[in-house]
Amino acid sequence: MTLIALLIGLIIERLATQLFHWRRMRWLDRIIDQGFVLADRFANWPALIPVFLIAIVLVLPVAAITIALVDRLFGFPHLLLAVVVLFFSLGPNDIGEDVNEYCKALEDGDEDHIRQTAKALVESDVPDDVLDRIRCVEAAVCVQANNRLFAVIFWFVLLGPLGPLGAWAYRVTDLIRRRAVFRAARDKDAVETSNTVLDATVMLHAWLAWIPARLTAIGYAVAGHFDAALAAWRSPAEESGSISERSENLLARVGVGALDLDDAAGEDLTERGVRGATAANRLVFRLLLIWAVIIAAMTLYGWTM
Repeated sequence: MTLIALLIGLIIERLATQLFHWRRMRWLDRIIDQGFVLADRFANWPALIPVFLIAIVLVLPVAAITIALVDRLFGFPHLLLAVVVLFFSLGPNDIGEDVNEYCKALEDGDEDHIRQTAKALVESDVPDDVLDRIRCVEAAVCVQANNRLFAVIFWFVLLGPLGPLGAWAYRVTDLIRRRAVFRAARDKDAVETSNTVLDATVMLHAWLAWIPARLTAIGYAVAGHFDAALAAWRSPAEESGSISERSENLLARVGVGALDLDDAAGEDLTERGVRGATAANRLVFRLLLIWAVIIAAMTLYGWTM
């Protein structure tokens, strides 16, 4: 049942691009903002407590429905729920669509559009230097693939019949994190409180992303250039920073190493940017196929529910 729901969900993810705007779920922003207001009122509490309570409030409805539908009507309602929840948990945007939009902007030479599409992948400001921006986007694709795709699949498969709950819980922590980032940038008069809540949201999300990030990094080595990826993993890295930063640095380092891109003779920066982003997207797709095969094998041998 898990494999069937996963395959259907991934097919919808690839084909139903016109429905992606539903996955932004702006209506949840009000609930999250109200939770942040309550967090401000109890500023003497550890910020992780109200953030965790916000996550529980958003997860409980899906948890209740998931538990209620288990083993009902031969599992068909549960399968339908799993597909719907998985669709809304992936993303919010398809990484392949974002890469294609970025490559199109490069080919058109529209600098504003290039920066806009690159920022959508990086989820922060991009470097002004063109080559640095190209490398930043390649690393971002490797990082975002875990956040948008592989971590969701990991929790979906790990919890078996409660897979929809796992996938949705991960996406909820990401939604809260994104809203906290927006709030911290907007509320200039409450920087200290906003940053405290932001740190808590990032930490909660990072806890759920830690194991999937390591599995994804291993997958990049298998799906790409193994020796270069392994060398990148073993290379000295900055151990300071948050759990989230260390996980993202590992994904970026190993993912770019797995690409092992050499400079091509006579290649301009536009061609280099398109080649690098496309190669990163292909690496993600190869790893997705590997995960699908592994999950199928686990299902056939009864290792998943």
